Amino acid sequence: MRKLWNPRNFKVHVSPHEMLQAVVLCSKKQFQITEQGDPIIFLSWFLNALHKALNGTKSPKSSIINKTFLGQMKIFTRRIEKDKAEEEENVEETSFLYLTCDLPPTPLFKNEMMENIIPQVNLYTLLSKFNGTQEKEYNTYKDNFLKRFQVTSLPPFLILYIRRFTKNTFFIEKNPTIVNFPVLSVDFGEAFGLESAPYDLIANIVHEGQPKSGTWRMHMYHNANSTWYELQDLHVKEILPQMLTLTEPYIQIYQRKTG
Repeated sequence: MRKLWNPRNFKVHVSPHEMLQAVVLCSKKQFQITEQGDPIIFLSWFLNALHKALNGTKSPKSSIINKTFLGQMKIFTRRIEKDKAEEEENVEETSFLYLTCDLPPTPLFKNEMMENIIPQVNLYTLLSKFNGTQEKEYNTYKDNFLKRFQVTSLPPFLILYIRRFTKNTFFIEKNPTIVNFPVLSVDFGEAFGLESAPYDLIANIVHEGQPKSGTWRMHMYHNANSTWYELQDLHVKEILPQMLTLTEPYIQIYQRKTG
């Protein structure tokens, strides 16, 4: 990263293979060139590795990573005892680098044509998890809890992780639900019950195919020429913004509008 952003470089360029080798080395072979990995696991590791390399701490402004991506939220928790939730609520203030959005379960039945129904959900429906009003039950080995989340502060760049894969004892299952989302002027402030805060989509990582054998693609907005590009491995091509909404988003990055 230092080489990529070095102002003294004659040409700002780092080869993809050089970057991949640096990732393999720094991650102690957690990520391999020959194997596909989960983008959210890599993104979490990458941001935390950069944060530590910049001598970052738990302080919200201790590194450029925290200043750019770190938001704040409150978590309200009630314990469930004997199938009844306690009235006393525990409040915890915490920070986040990305928000995890839960898709609705896929339908168990087929339609009249005996075809699998691919459900659709609005992005704002997924975001309602973080407006402080919806409670959801979470189970652990020992205890059961009711939790609700309230975002209190938004970062300049907001990362959404849409959970598509669930693991059980035997296999990994993929949720193919289509998320309907606007590309421009998404008001996350209104969605979370805060002051108006419009954001524009700048990156969209999608998955196609089966959970293990599928492929990953990325859509990125190039601000200099106002064009969307699709990236897959070393292949880059232009794409219309209307095509983004037809994909199955896995990770999305939004930039806050200024002025």
